[in-house]
Amino acid sequence: MKAFSALLILAICAILANSQELSVQEQVALHARKAQQFLRANQPDQAIPEFRSIIAIDPANVDALGNLGVLLYFRGDYADAIPQLQAALKSDPGLWKIQALLGMAQRRSGDAASSMANLEQAFPNLEDRNIQIQAGMELVEIYASLEQLEKAAHVLQFLHQKFPTDLGVLYASYHIYSDLAGEAMVSLSLVAPHSAQMHQLMAHELARQDQMDAAVRNYREAVKIDPSLPGLHFELAEALNASGAQQNKGEAKREYEAALSVNRFDGKAQCRLGDIAYDAGDMQGSLSHYSEAVQFQPDDLEANLGMAKVLLQMNETEKATVFVEHALVVDPTSAEGHFRLSAIYRQEHRIADSKREIEQFQKYRDMKEKLRQIYREMRLRPVVEETEQGTGTQ
Repeated sequence: MKAFSALLILAICAILANSQELSVQEQVALHARKAQQFLRANQPDQAIPEFRSIIAIDPANVDALGNLGVLLYFRGDYADAIPQLQAALKSDPGLWKIQALLGMAQRRSGDAASSMANLEQAFPNLEDRNIQIQAGMELVEIYASLEQLEKAAHVLQFLHQKFPTDLGVLYASYHIYSDLAGEAMVSLSLVAPHSAQMHQLMAHELARQDQMDAAVRNYREAVKIDPSLPGLHFELAEALNASGAQQNKGEAKREYEAALSVNRFDGKAQCRLGDIAYDAGDMQGSLSHYSEAVQFQPDDLEANLGMAKVLLQMNETEKATVFVEHALVVDPTSAEGHFRLSAIYRQEHRIADSKREIEQFQKYRDMKEKLRQIYREMRLRPVVEETEQGTGTQ
């Protein structure tokens, strides 16, 4: 009889335990439904108590911990959000968004070291565009504050590859790379203030500010000190050409040739010599230079357009078409490429195609003219500017 009573008591206890467990599950489900209703109604503040109620019933509920932490973070309650996010992350270390928000909350709460550690781990694994950009920018700011500019640049390079048109990323890239350039300039001026490299650097900066005479003087000084510096002769030749002085043209040609004597694979120097030969009416010489450039750099826009220009002048339309079409694969926004393709189509009596290409030419020409105007207003020369000399007349 006693044994039977004991078994009965155990059975009753089991039933009560199961009933209690079900009751807890039902309570959690009820609060979860209410929380989701508030979220769908765009009432996040009303959802917060529901998630707190779930955690009070089930302290290890990852969904409730994560959701509560996220809501508190976006409400600005960073100190309160941190323990919720930490608990969720402890239960599931693969919650990258939660870890990123934790890192950002820690930074706003003054814990920069923990913030950096969490952001560094989460950042490359994030999938949400906005969170990844925000986490990356937070990392950039942390690195910049610690003067770790190389690390900041690495993050920005990653972001720029994924989000090339994001304005925040573009501006931050400009800012960090400018700081890196300034840092390198100061270091070089301290280490070797009278070196060829220092004169080359000064010349480059002066050229960017369109102070071409001063740039030429510094390039010449650099050449006197070390004529074998990579890129130096080409940069001097470019500055001589940009100065606009007719007496500099001959020296520019010699500097392009000197650039090739230092580096025979300098495709840009070959293109410039191709331009000079073309302007002088030496089509064979021009073709030879452009051919060398294409051989060294098959996807170089200028080399391909130069080949097309010369071949068209030599009435080699079919060969020219190949280079024009490849140029437009390399850069679909090339105004000169569309212009030359329009001329080819016109010769072939493909009027509709010619009209389409001339419309593209006008579109990209106007776009790039606006960019040049911006550069002029900033008193800077564009780093890269498409050569369009003769477009529309040749």
